[in-house]
Amino acid sequence: MEKAEHLRLYQEMVIIRRLEEKAAELYQQGKIGGFLHLYIGQEAVSTGLISARKPQDRVITAYRDHGVAINCGVSADQVMAELLGKATGISKGKGGSMHMADVSKNFFGGHAIVGSHLPLAAGLALGDLYQKQDGVTICMFGEGATNIGYFHEALNLSKVWNLPVMWVCENNHYGMGTSVERASAVTEIRQKAEGYAIPNSRVDGMNLLEVRAAAEEILQKIRNGEGPYFLEAITYRYRGHSMGDPERYRKQEEIHKWQENDPIGIFRKHLINSGTSTDAELDGQDDEALRIVLHAVQFAESSPEPAPEDLYTNIYADA
Repeated sequence: MEKAEHLRLYQEMVIIRRLEEKAAELYQQGKIGGFLHLYIGQEAVSTGLISARKPQDRVITAYRDHGVAINCGVSADQVMAELLGKATGISKGKGGSMHMADVSKNFFGGHAIVGSHLPLAAGLALGDLYQKQDGVTICMFGEGATNIGYFHEALNLSKVWNLPVMWVCENNHYGMGTSVERASAVTEIRQKAEGYAIPNSRVDGMNLLEVRAAAEEILQKIRNGEGPYFLEAITYRYRGHSMGDPERYRKQEEIHKWQENDPIGIFRKHLINSGTSTDAELDGQDDEALRIVLHAVQFAESSPEPAPEDLYTNIYADA
């Protein structure tokens, strides 16, 4: 990668972190309603994955989708406006935290029902295969989604039809408040792909460069016609499952241990130790990321609410 690309990826992770922190503040002030699932701690996964995709590759994810939207090219202004339910939001204020999408950027959205988007990912990949396109569908989900029927149905068909789909499990160790060991007979989640003869591997989801390298290799294999692949990214969320989570199921010592391997800190240390960048340059990126997020808050708060008649728009797709 060129230096500019390194700095861009660093800034993207910082924008996601600062935007999520600001979203938590606004939620506590009552300016964001409904549920709010923060991506803090998992920034290296989506940033690494999506930096490796080509424009024709589709991305679809679960409800922890704000950072994924940023990585796909949705502006911080549009993300924050959507969180506040404003007409200028990426889903025009009607999707909220869990339903951000921009098909023009091949971002097919966040989905609130656990695992419900996995069959949709298989359908997107089938569409590319049917039309002889070379796009790959990148489907992101948590380890909790691997315990339900959608997961098994989607993986099975993806292998039966040899679909161009990259299954990415973001294993952050907890499905809501239940640890993976208490909910899954298989704790090394990638092994579940073995039942469908899908090649698989694990990657350090706290290390952006390792995620990116793995994604580049896997996407090329799928593009070459080798069929689906399953990647398990080991990561950790620093905040609760959602804003209403009392977090009684884990100790602070555990959180602090993972924070020592903070994905932004790991990448920053690499950039400095490799001579790619300096502390001063990265501090500048930090400042710019904060400016972008503060502007997004100002933009969102000053944006109009959706008009009453908007309740009846965008219900059906134009055919």
